[in-house]
Amino acid sequence: MLSYSHIVFFEVASHLSFSKAADILFISQPAITKHIQSLEKHYKVSLFERKGNSVSLTSEGRILLESVVKARELQRQLEFDLTKQKNLQLARGSLTLGTSTTISLYVIPPVFSAFHQQYPNIDLTLINRNSENILKALLDHEIDLAITEGRNTITSVKYQFFLTDEVIPVCSAKSNLVKKKNLTPDDLRTLPVALRERGSGTLAAVTEALQKCKISIADLQHKIVLGGTEALKNFLLDDVCLGFLPLRSVARQLKNGELVRLSIAGLQIHRAFYFMQRRGSETDRINQLFIKLATSHYNKKL
Repeated sequence: MLSYSHIVFFEVASHLSFSKAADILFISQPAITKHIQSLEKHYKVSLFERKGNSVSLTSEGRILLESVVKARELQRQLEFDLTKQKNLQLARGSLTLGTSTTISLYVIPPVFSAFHQQYPNIDLTLINRNSENILKALLDHEIDLAITEGRNTITSVKYQFFLTDEVIPVCSAKSNLVKKKNLTPDDLRTLPVALRERGSGTLAAVTEALQKCKISIADLQHKIVLGGTEALKNFLLDDVCLGFLPLRSVARQLKNGELVRLSIAGLQIHRAFYFMQRRGSETDRINQLFIKLATSHYNKKL
């Protein structure tokens, strides 16, 4: 089984940062350094090259990282497989899920709650980043399972449909845009628009829908770009811009009248959310338990 020093090494190697590893593991940087030095002494090699404040893996460090990645996954599965024999509900294990913003804020919390109640000994961790960075985290073995908008062409990842979502144009109730009726896609060329950041699944969905109307993002009068659904929503609540947000994220604000849904003829923005797993890990037992429960949870609402 992996020693704690190997776990420390994995975090440092994954982030190429002693300070980030210390933050993740809730220990001091001197303690991180001590664990790495212990491994280097044990293997009689240097695992990192240190240049000022930056570090990089040596060839020996890359070999160790590859083996530690495999060992972590084997250890995780072994603990689950052995402890589930007498009672699946009491099985031990861990699941690190990476999701895009909409999923992490508005979809996953009730699923996490239901999963924890059914499997209380499986530790759950949720990482929230934009779609582009979640894919990277999955490929880097930082997370076990991912949920993002859309599908990529990368062959090392397997996709499984989860659910659909709608992105809608909204503005503050105090905006003059509320008075505009019968908006068309061409009107977006002259209206003030605030957008999500590059790499966002919401932005990708908006871009694709606009392209069908022969409009590009560059055609829009966008002066404001915000990272995160909540940041964009809170900006729109205090501004007069138009913005595109997932319907799930603004349901409360639409109901209480703080935001208003705008109608743009011919513009429909729908996107699909998918579970993502690395090729070769499709049979991961904990992943499959979570996928089954999450899918069942939302199918009940259809």
